[in-house]
Parts: sequence; C-alpha cells; structure tokens
Amino acid sequence: MRQILVIGAGKSTSVLIRYLLEKAESENLLITLGDLDLEQAKRISRGHSRCNAISLNVFDKESRENAIQNAHIVISMLPASFHIEVARDCIKFKKNLVTASYVSKEMRALDSEVKQNGLVFMNEIGVDPGLDHMSAMQVIDQIRAKGGKMLMFESFTGGLVAPESDTNLWNYKFTWNPRNVVVAGQGGVAEFIQEGKYKYIPYHRLFRRTEFLHVDGYGKFEGYANRNSLDYRSIYGLEDILTLYRGTIRRVGFSRAWNMFVQLGMTDDTYELENSEHMSYRDFVNSFLPYSPTDTVELKLRHNLKIDQDDIMWDKLVELDLFNDGKKIGIPNATPARALQKILEDKWTLAEDDKDMIVMYHKFGYELEGEKKQIDSTMVHIGEDQTYTAMAKTVGLPVAIATLAILNKKITTPGVQIPITREVYEPILEELQEYGISFQEKETEYLGYNPFGEVGN
Repeated sequence: MRQILVIGAGKSTSVLIRYLLEKAESENLLITLGDLDLEQAKRISRGHSRCNAISLNVFDKESRENAIQNAHIVISMLPASFHIEVARDCIKFKKNLVTASYVSKEMRALDSEVKQNGLVFMNEIGVDPGLDHMSAMQVIDQIRAKGGKMLMFESFTGGLVAPESDTNLWNYKFTWNPRNVVVAGQGGVAEFIQEGKYKYIPYHRLFRRTEFLHVDGYGKFEGYANRNSLDYRSIYGLEDILTLYRGTIRRVGFSRAWNMFVQLGMTDDTYELENSEHMSYRDFVNSFLPYSPTDTVELKLRHNLKIDQDDIMWDKLVELDLFNDGKKIGIPNATPARALQKILEDKWTLAEDDKDMIVMYHKFGYELEGEKKQIDSTMVHIGEDQTYTAMAKTVGLPVAIATLAILNKKITTPGVQIPITREVYEPILEELQEYGISFQEKETEYLGYNPFGEVGN
C-alpha cells in the first residue's frame, strides 16, 4: 500500500482525512495521522482500517524521522513555523511534501535541493492562500490566451458565519483562529497600487478604508486591504498592471465597529496588562479611558469615541457584555489583544448547530482588441457542520487532491512551489466542483477601479 503521512490533526484535517479515506481502496492508500494529541488524531481517523493514528511530536527528531521514512508522501498541517524541520527530513529521505501555508524564506531556501532531488514541495494549496491562486490564475491565463492585457486584479476572501447562523449585530463569529482576527493588519502597512498610483494604509486607518462588494444571493460585503498586495505582481506575472489589491471580506459595518477597538488600543499585542487575571471586562475597558471621579465607563467611552447613544456602534459594544463587572479576563499577564480575544470568544464562538461560510471574490479588468472588459468571479461555500466546516473543506480538499495528483505523478514539476501553473490548478479546480466549490463569473464593461462595488453587480 502507498503510505501518506499527515502531520497535524487540527480543524482543517477532518475533511482532508475523509477525502483520503474515500479514495483509500481505489488508490491503495494507507494514511498515518500523527499529532501530539493522540485522542484528537483517533477521533479524526474514526477507527478506519486504512488510517493509523499515532502520537507524534514534531520536535522529537527520532519519531519524526521514523514517521517520514515510512511514507511515500508527507502532508504537513502544522503551523507554518513548524514546517521547516519536516521539509528538511523530506529532502533527506526523498519524500514529496504538501502544505497549506505561505512559503517562508526558510522553505524557499530549500528550492535548489528540492529540485536536485526531483521532489515536489507544494505549498499554499489551501483556501487563502491556495484556492485564490488557482482560481485567479485560471482566469488570468484565459485572458492572456485570448491576447488580452490585464489592467486590474482585485481579490478578496473571508471566513464568515453562514446567513442562517448570523445571529449577532456584528454579523460575525469566529470560524478559524480567533487570534488571527484580533491581530489582523498589525506589524506593517497595507501596500497596493490603484490606477498606477501606489497607495499605503497604516494600521490605525486600515479599517476605515474599505471597498464594497456585492455577491448575488448573499448581499453586500466590505473588504479591507491585506498587507502584501504588491508581492503578487511577480507571483502572477502582473508587473505592468495598473490596479492590484488583495483584501479580507467582512459584512458591511464590521470594519467601522472593529476600528473602535483599534483606536482605543485594545488590539495591541506588544505589552502585558497588570493584574489581568483578576481584571473584569469593565476594568479592561476602563483601563483605556481617561480617569474621571464622576463619569461612568459608558459615558467616558461614548465621549472618547464620539458615539451617540442611539448609534448602532453602541449597541454592538453593549452586545459584547463589555461593561460587565462580574466577568473576569482570567488570563495571567494577558496582552490587550489576548484579553479582547477572551471577551470576543464568549460571544462569537459558533454554536453547536451553527455553520460557517467562505466567500471569495475576484475582479479582473482587461483590454482586448481595443475594448475594456471586467470579469467578476465569486465563490460562496457553506459548511456542513462543526466538523466538516466550509473552512475545513476549502483548505483540506485542495491539499488532499494535490497530494494524490503528486502521488500519481500528474504533478511532476520539481521544486518549492505554489499552485499557479495550469498543470496544478486545472485538475484541482475541476474536481473541487464535484464538492460544490465552484466560481460564478460575470463579464461587464470595465469602468476602472470603483471602491463602491457598483461595477459588475
């Protein structure tokens, strides 16, 4: 039997394992799922005869090497910073590797060795990055094949709550790592290009510079800029493009509300709060407001942020129970960001019967034979339940499909790479349609960059 080693039994692994087990008989597969938490690995493997759950500490060199030696191909579903030791072992034992993570500098440095050994190290093959690359390059290549010249490319992705589970004023619940939401946009400046002009948005202005999007059947959304848009000129071969912008999708109004936390300093992750373990939610809010011997915390907050009492922003803050003097942060040496995360997790954790939703939106502006046109491409996918979520499916399925394609020598180009070639994206996107993950395209006249989302809607 052909052995696949999967390292990491996190949230996205459930769909990955389900797919591989469905193919196990026909593809003659034996899957080994290794995780530090053996019980979690056992739960995901479901006692299937073709899946062995093992305890695996990726920092234990002996056990890690033993597991990798016995595999024909390795899938690392670990946090990005943990991939590198696995990658070095894969070179040592001549094993192909698949990850869903961004290519790090350390991983990129292995490219020549990977090529010398004739190995495929496929990275960024999840949802974002991953599905965004593949769906974008498919359209870009089609435009180029017709002789078109790219003028604009914008891409947005959001992990959201499904409409039927949208039950709070923020129109948001955590569908992935809450920490990533709380610290989003920090540590740099959002850089992009619009109509040939370079633009920069510092963190303190990020959530007040949004773009509107409309998705048929799902209504209006907003997008705020990601940090690394300019890098994609070389990745996608768009060095001469006039507009290139990548962003994150939320429901309209989320960014304006989130900006209140940014302006107060509650998302800061660079210092620790005194006595945070015993600090109440109300104390936490008050710690960012001026002292007053007479004014209440509520009054000081409204005055500081210039919020009227009948403003929906105020209702959103009240809904989070921010002014509760009985609830405690309960975390020693918490940063403001960690304390805020605790408060939000109380209200934004998905209920047992809630479903999540992935929304992806691409805009392509191009010129062909003197005519300027725009293609709007959208994808919406709703999860099944709390195990087989939309996030897990849009991450796990591309990883699994790519793994089998490499194992079956349908993807053979060696090197450290991402899925931007036709050899990779065409079969994966085609198979994803069988699982309800597909894009709807609409072509209109191109009128240039429009942040209000009125073109192509």
